[in-house]
Amino acid sequence: MSRKQLRPVEAPFVALGPSGVAIRTRLKDLTSSDEKVLRLAGEHLGRLASRDLAVRCAQGHDHNTESWAVRKQGLTAESSSRWAGAITKASHDQWALSRRCQLAHIQGLEAGVRTLMHRLSQPLGEKGTKRAPGGYRSKHEWFVKSRRLAVLEHRLDVARAEREAGVVHVVRGGRRLLNTRHNLDAAQLTEQQWRERWETERWFLQADGECGKRYGNETIRVTPDGEVSIKLPASLAHLANAPRGRYVLASKVTFAHGGAEWADRIEGNRAVAYRIHYDVGRGRWYLTASWHKPVVKTVPLATARTAGMVGVDTNADHFAAYQLDRHGNPVGDPHRFFYDLTGSANHRDAQVRHAITQLLHWAKRCGVTAIGLEDLDFTAEKTREKHGRKKRFRRLISGIPTGKLKARLVSMAAEQDLSIVAVDPAHTSMWGDQHWRKPLTSPRRKMSRHDAAGIAIGRRALGYPIRRRTAPPHDDQSDRRGHRTVQASPGTQGREGTRPHVPGPRTRSVPPNAERTRATRTPKTVRDVRSAQEWVQDSLLLTD
Repeated sequence: MSRKQLRPVEAPFVALGPSGVAIRTRLKDLTSSDEKVLRLAGEHLGRLASRDLAVRCAQGHDHNTESWAVRKQGLTAESSSRWAGAITKASHDQWALSRRCQLAHIQGLEAGVRTLMHRLSQPLGEKGTKRAPGGYRSKHEWFVKSRRLAVLEHRLDVARAEREAGVVHVVRGGRRLLNTRHNLDAAQLTEQQWRERWETERWFLQADGECGKRYGNETIRVTPDGEVSIKLPASLAHLANAPRGRYVLASKVTFAHGGAEWADRIEGNRAVAYRIHYDVGRGRWYLTASWHKPVVKTVPLATARTAGMVGVDTNADHFAAYQLDRHGNPVGDPHRFFYDLTGSANHRDAQVRHAITQLLHWAKRCGVTAIGLEDLDFTAEKTREKHGRKKRFRRLISGIPTGKLKARLVSMAAEQDLSIVAVDPAHTSMWGDQHWRKPLTSPRRKMSRHDAAGIAIGRRALGYPIRRRTAPPHDDQSDRRGHRTVQASPGTQGREGTRPHVPGPRTRSVPPNAERTRATRTPKTVRDVRSAQEWVQDSLLLTD
């Protein structure tokens, strides 16, 4: 019997630490004059940013240093040199982000076209496999999918042509909020409320840090005692209440989280970027401070494994975690940390952060120094061409916060001095359920498939095979029980597989296909004699 060939499993690695920090605080006790100045400055700079972004997108690949200088010079006359630099850099970053999104869109279209072409080439009713989908079930479905193939091919041609020409489509304020204008009843908004949100999102009140300048930023400055001041544009210079065209807000800010690191940076005049944002729903003003930091040097993988591991299985509504010692043995009971990814973006983000916080605190109490996590990436696996009618499964994998989870977990784990070990997600759920769910289930411990997957992830992060080593069979049952799972060292190739079946005596001292040199002994009991053997009754001896 031929065995299924498994793809090579990638080796686990320690994920890199965060490369930046962002902290936020609320601007309290603002006067009416403060709010008026912030609104006027945001509206004026927002108009300049929209105009500059349009010019940058129109230039496409023809952009160069000279055109950048011309744009910045034109903005300087209406604002200031510092605001002009911040606006032009933001336009460059937005154009680059749109190009990356455009490339991801093209790759998704290419994957959909390949899948449709493959399925359309298969006979009707052809069954698929785990590696390749089969044909469609009816002529009607085949016809509808052929029309969709034509639509996707047209979209792909248009996207490729736009990418070659350097054309991108950007909406300042967000395309989703723009489309909400046509569905105000569903969004439970009035036109005035939508208009306020739309204009607020298009404001521009952010400035990049400047290393060597006073407190790390000359455009939006925050002193160590919490005083906030901004450089007003030229058209609003008459509203200044401080020398050199600056406006000082009445609010005094403090950063409850990361305040010590922020204070060290501004006292050393290192670059700190600031952004002032108005939340329309809450009617509050916020200040966000951010800065780059050198990537935290990860600890060696062997060091991360010394105190054991916490294996975490990521699901659409919870984290399933299990603690393992340094030998790969499960310890204690499974733990689940739930979150709800319905509702607004802020609610979903808060749910993910709360679940991660609970997970990290529990890992610290366990005494481990690392967390094993699957290196998931569903960017090309949630199209309807890939999974067909599996709407529930598509909704499931789309709901798993893979991108946000990675960023949040890595940055928050670094604050707790925990390392993240990323492992290959191949077969973790299947093998975990097969080898660990039933043995660990008891009347007082209920194991789920996700809990078993957490054990599989933890063992792979520790360098051990997922499959359990079963006890050796008894001598009289060695042929009946078959071969057990191989227990090999982490460096042995193929340790995730089972020992290949080799026919012949179990001692392997005789070649598998060698002929027998001794006849088989006939059993002494009638019950064990083969049915194909013929019995002959001897005649009675005649005696005198």
